[in-house]
Parts: sequence; C-alpha cells; structure tokens
Amino acid sequence: MSHVVIVGGGTGGTVLANRLVDALADPDAHRITVINDGPEQTYKPAFLYVAFDELTVADARRPIRELLDRRVEFVEARVTDVATDAHALTLADGTRLDYDELVLATGTGVDLSTVEGLAEGGHQFYDPDGARALREALAAFDGGDVVVSVIGTPHMCPAAPVEVTLMVEDWLDERGLREESSVTYTYPINRTHGMETLAAWTDEQFDERDIDAETFFNAERVDPEAQVIESMEGTALEYDLLITIPPHTGSALVRESGLGENGWIDVDRHTLEVTGVEDVHAIGDVADVPTSKAGSVAHYEAGVVAKRLRARLDGRTPSARYHGKTVCFVESGLDEATFVEFSYGSEPEVGPPSQATHWTKHAYNSAYWLTAQGMI
Repeated sequence: MSHVVIVGGGTGGTVLANRLVDALADPDAHRITVINDGPEQTYKPAFLYVAFDELTVADARRPIRELLDRRVEFVEARVTDVATDAHALTLADGTRLDYDELVLATGTGVDLSTVEGLAEGGHQFYDPDGARALREALAAFDGGDVVVSVIGTPHMCPAAPVEVTLMVEDWLDERGLREESSVTYTYPINRTHGMETLAAWTDEQFDERDIDAETFFNAERVDPEAQVIESMEGTALEYDLLITIPPHTGSALVRESGLGENGWIDVDRHTLEVTGVEDVHAIGDVADVPTSKAGSVAHYEAGVVAKRLRARLDGRTPSARYHGKTVCFVESGLDEATFVEFSYGSEPEVGPPSQATHWTKHAYNSAYWLTAQGMI
C-alpha cells in the first residue's frame, strides 16, 4: 500500500487530499494522511473583514476533520523533521512516519521581531489577534494621520495592502472623519505595487481619493512613543494609526530540515516537484514560484499535484502542469470591488470596481469551505 503524506491542513492540503482520494482508481490501495499542528483550518483572507467588523474570527475557522473525506486520515501533530533520503517524518512525540509520496503545504506566517518597535507600534491583520486589535483600533479612531506600510515582500495575498488602504479611506469617509484625516501608503519599490497594471490602477484610485503614496520606503524602525515610522532611505512619517503588512517568514520545518535556508522551498514552477529531492512536492505559500502567495494559487497547485500523484500511483508518467493561474478579488472600498486573473509572465487587467463584484466576494467568503473540501 502506497502512503501519501501531506504536511499542512490549509487550503492546499485539504483540496489536494480530497481531490486525490476521489481521483484514485482504487483508493483502498493507498493510504492518504494529512498532518497539521492544530485541529482547525483558518481562512486567512477573512481577517481583513474581521478588522472592519464584517466577519468574526469564528467565521474564519473550521475543524480540519470536517473538511476531509472520511477516507483521508487526519493526524494532529507537529512535524519536527523531514528525512527525504529515508522517506520519513519525525513527529514532536518522537513517532516516525514513513511515506512514499510527500507534499509540503506548511504555509507562511508573520515575524514582527525583524523591525524594531513594530510589534508595539503597529497593527496588522494576518492573524486572529492582530485582526481583532485592528478592529478595536479602527472602532476607537477619531481622526488623524493613518499610515499603511508594506514592510515585507513576499506576503500573503498580493492585493491586501491596496485593499486595506482603500477600505480605511472609505471607513473614514463614512464616519465623517476623512476631512480631518490623512492616509499615506508606503511600498518598498519605486511604484505602488509589484505588478505594473495593478500599480497603475492603484495610482488612479489614490489620486481620486487624495491618498499619498511613498515609494522606495523600506521600513527600518517604528517609534511607538513618538508615533513615527522611519525608513532605511531616511524618510520619517508621523502617524496616529499605523497599519502594516509585516515581514513574512517561511516554514521553520523547511529551514530545520535543510529544504530551504529562508523557509521557502525551491520547486519546479510547473510540476511543483521539490528541486533535487525525489518524491516530494510543495504547494501553497511555502513553494517558491513566480506568482503571488494567494489561496487561489494553493487551490490550483493542489489540483495539478493531485493529477500528478494519481498518475504516479497508477504507474503512469505525470503530465499535468501548473501555469501560474492566480485569481484575486480586490476590494476598492467597503462596498465595491474588482477582480483580477493572471498567470506566469502575464499582467492582470484591472476592470472598474462594482458593488456586484464586492458582493460576489462576500458570497465566496461564505462558500469558501466548499472550496477547501475540493468541491468547487
């Protein structure tokens, strides 16, 4: 019996497991195991809406066991080592788990410690505590200087920095605070986004709403007492409310297992096979591919790897390939959004925002758990 082990119970891990067990000609001839270091999956894009009091943290969580096909084994444990030469994993309690095929879907997280004063002086919305704290800060905010600073790249969700900026501006306007407030956005390169077409659209939105943009701003230090954020380039911005896209970090398991010095895994961008290692794939945020770290990427990568693993387990040569497909809703305020789609080597076309697209995004937030089960 072949054993497929998937480390990570996020979008990529659950979609892959469910797609694979459905696709196998004889599922009983193979064992499929998902390992995660907690019992729940978190839908991280929901945290942006938590900050604006449109969703709760509970809306963003579901038990992983409920998302998996009953034929998939779920193990709640922390993997402490990957020995690819021995085709074995070590769990925190010392248990050894052998595999024939391994997929790493460990995701990414944030590290506030890399910038002095960031944890004390700024807000972020990439985890439950951060989203809740930002919600409270927004609810209590009575006007002043707002700075939204993109400190780290790459980061989860390519459009999130632009979204939160436009949503904050709309939030202030709805509350009659816009005239007595300023909104400033910073980005570390010489334009407002890494993708040129999205940067051009962002510039138009910012110009229309009187949002200032500071490019070539690489945050170096936050002074919580003086309420100032300083850049390596020598620029200092005062703030009354600081919202950051903080530095993101790869997987500690990947670093400690020697699969990637910086925590990201080098893979073939089309097959998702880990470079220089046999029988191991990586998907989702932890995979170093030339596209965004977005849930849609994990979803499409999972579908490709499911087809490739099915072929391998059936004794055929895999042919499925991932071409970088990424889709993303982009909120342009509290009640309008647009939609972008792109692949490797292409730039997205950004259409005009609409209320219909905004409500489509909200409908998807509710339907996400069907996606996590691989049903859509």
